[in-house]
Amino acid sequence: MINLSIVIPCYNEGRNIPRLINRINRIIDRCKINLQFIIVNNGSSDNTNALLTNLIKNKYKKFYKIIFIKKNIGYGGGILKGIFFSTGKIVAWTHADLQTDPYDIIKAYKKYFKKILNDKMIVKGLRENRKIFDKIFTHFMSFICYVIFKLRIKDINAQPKIFSRSFLKLLKKAPKDFSLDLFLLLVALNNNYTISNYPVILQNRIYGNAKGGGSFIGKFRLSIKTLAYMIKLKKYGYSNTQN
Repeated sequence: MINLSIVIPCYNEGRNIPRLINRINRIIDRCKINLQFIIVNNGSSDNTNALLTNLIKNKYKKFYKIIFIKKNIGYGGGILKGIFFSTGKIVAWTHADLQTDPYDIIKAYKKYFKKILNDKMIVKGLRENRKIFDKIFTHFMSFICYVIFKLRIKDINAQPKIFSRSFLKLLKKAPKDFSLDLFLLLVALNNNYTISNYPVILQNRIYGNAKGGGSFIGKFRLSIKTLAYMIKLKKYGYSNTQN
């Protein structure tokens, strides 16, 4: 039985893939947990496919499952494809850019796995070492979430997200865009889950650009979309997200 499945979506992350696979292999060598890494190539138009095929080999191959999606199905769509393909008792997702170290998931798993399995807990990252502007944006989104839902959620879009396999039944109608992070947390709270924040050190992105809110314009667009989604959930009652 797989103890922990880690889903990592990729979209045109070819320059980061060698570093990512090298890091994962080092984690596999270091850990005695039954791990499964699910790499979702979500419609990439660069050399991501070729790199994944060529770099994952030898003794490490059995730890990987690769999903190739021909046409991009959205940030949330790629993650959902991976988590519903997973087989671990505990499931997590993080990003391929290595701004968050995948080993943070292992550390959080070791600290919380009994509570995740038995006590209805979601563990999520809480990013440290961030720029002032990024912190302001994040606090603003948390404030808006509180105004609309009267719920205090820190760092909504932080990675990783970690939860038990039983939680998957609540994600069947999850959004396929960048609203997935918010959806997961709201549904968790609405179903009496505890959200535990696990501090992670945010690293600089070495290659490529963030696909969501990396730039000011990206953050602005993401905030507008997130606000619209919050209003939609509030209008229809966010408890409906689980039905």
